[in-house]
Amino acid sequence: MPTIRRPRALRPGDLVVVAALSDRLEPGDEPLLARGVAILERMGFRVRVSPMVDTARSRWWAAGAPAEQAAGLNALLRDPEVRAIVAHTGGQATIGYLDLIDLDAIRADPKPIIGYSDISVLHMALHARTGLVGFHADIVTHGFGGDWYTLGDEARRSELVDLYTRVLTEAEAPGALSAGGTWETWRPGRAQGPLFGGLLNRLLHVQATPFALPAERFDGAILFWEELQRPVTRVWYDLQTLRLSGVLDRIAGMVVGLPHEVTPWEADGGEGGDGGDGGDGEQVGLREVVLDVLGERDIPVLAQVDFGHTSPNLPLPLGVRADVDADNRTLSLLEPAVEAAPAAADR
Repeated sequence: MPTIRRPRALRPGDLVVVAALSDRLEPGDEPLLARGVAILERMGFRVRVSPMVDTARSRWWAAGAPAEQAAGLNALLRDPEVRAIVAHTGGQATIGYLDLIDLDAIRADPKPIIGYSDISVLHMALHARTGLVGFHADIVTHGFGGDWYTLGDEARRSELVDLYTRVLTEAEAPGALSAGGTWETWRPGRAQGPLFGGLLNRLLHVQATPFALPAERFDGAILFWEELQRPVTRVWYDLQTLRLSGVLDRIAGMVVGLPHEVTPWEADGGEGGDGGDGGDGEQVGLREVVLDVLGERDIPVLAQVDFGHTSPNLPLPLGVRADVDADNRTLSLLEPAVEAAPAAADR
């Protein structure tokens, strides 16, 4: 079982590459990409955009065939000048090339891989195989390049840019993550443990492959997840799958992100409803589904936390120990996500 493998801390001026790890660049999204690059530069990094991040480069719904995408990622993993890799967007392609990734290159020179949505597959699989700390965090085109980072509250934007910079460049525990909205206590309590998770449906996909995180790695863990464009009936089904696999019996706490277009169940014939259970007008939402599946498990559940497809994402590094206090509605990173960079003479 691999031990945790922290990437080397970034330094001002280090090269960060924006890569096509999943979907292609859609025509018309070039201004969003440029804005996202500007945010990374604001953090103090040099930024290069991979040639595969191009509207002319695509295969079906992806930026390239699996072998082509793996070759592009492997080249970045092997290049000592590249110090971090940021996904320009998510999509539906990463699972197609997991078995083609150069794991030895990751072990030899671990680098931050940054992104969310379909990039969750990479985070979980690579951590399972190499112990790499992956960063469930904003993507470039529709994250850093989205309207919020341009039109949102400047004070909050500066706060997040500073947080990202500290998490990537300082070999110190970042401490409490600040809330942009109102977090909710769905079940009280407090727990500490390593963070694991991502997009819920992608987590299930990875766990059905040889790249699954072993069950024992969930012992005492804090499971974080978010979901989008699914009815709560599907979320209930996926959480039941985690229950049957034993994951929910092992974790110490749960953190739920902001759902995006997750529709409730209506007992009067609405989404998924046939009117056969409950009174007219009964509605079952995400909170009810989560607590129903957890049953009597006495673990804290902190919800509506700032990550997912609806808001700027707080950076959540996989494998790093965190403290979740659902009573006081706080989430803190107790360990650094990166290790100290070697002295300049040793680089």
